[in-house]
Amino acid sequence: MRHIASVAELRELVGQEIAVTDWFAITQERVNQFADATGDHQWIHLDVERSKRESPYGTTIAHGFLTLSLLPMIMQSAVSMPEAKLSVNYGLNKVRFPAPVPVGSKVRGRLSLKEVEDIEGGVQVTWLVAIEREGGDKPVCVAESIARRYE
Repeated sequence: MRHIASVAELRELVGQEIAVTDWFAITQERVNQFADATGDHQWIHLDVERSKRESPYGTTIAHGFLTLSLLPMIMQSAVSMPEAKLSVNYGLNKVRFPAPVPVGSKVRGRLSLKEVEDIEGGVQVTWLVAIEREGGDKPVCVAESIARRYE
């Protein structure tokens, strides 16, 4: 966990890798719950036996959007700052899923600080987040995540 004491310190870190999280497992139960929550019940995510036979990955894989939905957990486990009056998720600039996440894989987040911009009442912070799969040769998700922090 990287503690950043102030917005001034945050500004000094632009362009740097800030934190790397611990590895955590992507289970079939998590994938099933995500499918139920989103209504995305495609067989490649849920049907273990069919995936063994027909999938190019030989197993079920996590939804790309499940991988993306891990960003809040990754951010909270990687970076802490003093309490702000209000912090909000402002959106995403770019998201890509360069590689699949086979169920049973372990993933982690790698965070770099791309930009800190002044906005009325606070700052807008753009993070580059790469989610890696243990043993993988390329990231499973790369996203520019934007947050706004009001002091």
